[in-house]
Amino acid sequence: MVYETGNETVDDALERVLAGERLDRTDGLALIAQPVEPLAEAGATVRDHFGDGTVDACSIVNAKAGNCAEDCGFCAQSVHFDTGIDTYDFLGPEKILEAAKRAERDGAQRFGIVVAEKGVSKERRPDEWAEVLEAIRLVRDKCDLEVDASLGILTEEEAEILAAEGIKHYNHNIETSPRYFPEIVDTHSFEDRVETLEVAKGAGMDLCAGVILGMGETPTDRVEAAIALQDIGVSSLPVNVLNPVPGTPLAERGVEITTEEIVKTIAVYRLLHPEARVRLTGGREANLAPDEQHLPLEAGADGLLTGDYLTTEGQSPADDLKIIERAGLEPNRETNAFDPEAVTARRGDAGASTSEATRTDAEPNTD
Repeated sequence: MVYETGNETVDDALERVLAGERLDRTDGLALIAQPVEPLAEAGATVRDHFGDGTVDACSIVNAKAGNCAEDCGFCAQSVHFDTGIDTYDFLGPEKILEAAKRAERDGAQRFGIVVAEKGVSKERRPDEWAEVLEAIRLVRDKCDLEVDASLGILTEEEAEILAAEGIKHYNHNIETSPRYFPEIVDTHSFEDRVETLEVAKGAGMDLCAGVILGMGETPTDRVEAAIALQDIGVSSLPVNVLNPVPGTPLAERGVEITTEEIVKTIAVYRLLHPEARVRLTGGREANLAPDEQHLPLEAGADGLLTGDYLTTEGQSPADDLKIIERAGLEPNRETNAFDPEAVTARRGDAGASTSEATRTDAEPNTD
């Protein structure tokens, strides 16, 4: 055995993963019941074995905000909840390019165009669909970034067009386990989300799909979600942690999650998904103290979402570089060979890759 944590359950799983075996639901449930220390050690060992020693940073733009007809209980952009956020129609290709250029300067390797609605529709909203495609082309041609998209439900035709335009990853989170999903969303099903992922994968796009922790789910639900993602086949697994927005149902429930639970889940996800980018994304600043944010990276995570999120602010990319350094890792510079010292020097710009481009000049949508 290459490495031992001293915990028999963890060491058995670790040995099998390093030998190329895929762990199953029973393994996941046994692992998540173990102490955090050996799990974190095992997660880091698996990451080091299968990964490249870097942390991959992605950034997003909220390209169309609010007035979404879905009722996801965590989402500030749902029309069902009074959250007081600014709403606006599609930003337009030039605004999205502006956000992408800022993300590129801040060290992102991937840039995601996100639209808050059930689905961008080529048939129902052809003008908006055309603008989405133009934005993809602009970012693709003018930036050294991989272009990703999160546009909701897709038809097979739409997925094929996006793949042909160069979309690398399609993001469509499953949010939680199949069992717990109806507790969070009424207006669509878990199966609806899986179907969209299958359509995107069938068109040739890689999949970015993950979860939100801290919504009241059990440790078993967290494992069940990871197993569902195994079955789907993802190359990027974003792990969000709920940052409850006042006015949403989950904010009213007052659910909480501990640092230990976050780190344990990251480690178990690494063991269940040894070759995926396990990415710590939204809500990390709200749920982890500044001197704790490196812990998920030390437990096997190898990705971050840097900059602002959809409706909440992130921290500076310079701070994210410090987190990566504290974890003993290097930022990924394979796609965008950015200068970390220049990012650090711009720390006073604060906040985030996309906030100025998406919010300062966006006209509220009063429809």
